[in-house]
Amino acid sequence: MTMQSPSRRRILGGASAAAGASALGFPAIVRSQAKREIVIGGASSHKAFLEPSVLPTFEKKYNCTVIFEGTRSLTNLEKMVNNKSKPYLSVVMMDDPVMLLAVKEAVIEKIDPTKAPNIEKLKPDAVHQGGMWANYQQPYTGIAYNTQRVKTPPTSWTELWNPANKGKVIIPSMQNTEGLATFFMAGALGAGKPPKEAQYDDEAKFRKLRELKPNLLTIYAQMPQAFNLLEQGEALYIGGALSSYALLRKQQGAPIDMIAPKEGSMGMPSGIAKVTNGPHPDLAWAFINDMLGAFQSELAKLAFALPTNTTVTPPAGFPNVDIFVPDWANVSAKRKAWVERWDRELAV
Repeated sequence: MTMQSPSRRRILGGASAAAGASALGFPAIVRSQAKREIVIGGASSHKAFLEPSVLPTFEKKYNCTVIFEGTRSLTNLEKMVNNKSKPYLSVVMMDDPVMLLAVKEAVIEKIDPTKAPNIEKLKPDAVHQGGMWANYQQPYTGIAYNTQRVKTPPTSWTELWNPANKGKVIIPSMQNTEGLATFFMAGALGAGKPPKEAQYDDEAKFRKLRELKPNLLTIYAQMPQAFNLLEQGEALYIGGALSSYALLRKQQGAPIDMIAPKEGSMGMPSGIAKVTNGPHPDLAWAFINDMLGAFQSELAKLAFALPTNTTVTPPAGFPNVDIFVPDWANVSAKRKAWVERWDRELAV
């Protein structure tokens, strides 16, 4: 059954007309038409870094109204597939593995560099499937720790396996995308190879993870609950913590910090794409282009994520992170089997 378009619930106040605002590189019609609505699908957590300035700036610049629908990536995919004959979303921001499914369903279209020229300034590993989607930022994974109880910050993923940390470590579920970070880093440690090479060695991953079991306090599905345990000191470490969440909690005053281990950090999949035949394509291209360019510095500060545009310098104080980007096609093909085996072998 075809889903009906949702109610036009605004998450932001009305934007004023973009008097004199520049829309360089885009048709004048974007600026001159009466105010229109563009619907963007993304993760619920995106609201925290889009709402303060990114969306209001875009609304003012292009004299439009942005409606942001926050939900899971798979839910956004379902919306696009069910409304394929009459799409109402114009842009989607989803995890890369779900983007692969969107390509198969033909519900996203290749990013046109003549309409979103900033795609040509991105890191090579931030552009996927010949430009079907691109990463507008790279949140990274690492080890979050309680600063009141851990006086010497860890430097390596091996700290999670330290026998002194028995019952004091939390990791994400494999159902969570960030759960892949600990999974791949366990493989790298188990195989004695860089994560890019070890990512295909499933036996090394599970063998090393079984060795971690005595140290596990819990495996989380909900990130806030896990960080509550860390902040209260019941846990000492969260392995596979997200920069965009851990460093935000630190900024808000929580007694935690996060490090990027020396073996490397997995870059989280933050993709953006144009919905096939979505409404207001000129606004869709403008939003994608700005997310790949004009907004990158602001996103880095708000989301504690690395820029993907090579012309954008990370904010002062950002760590020098060695980013590992998994083979997402391999992840998509094997993840179901990984999850089933994880549930059998890692239950705590």
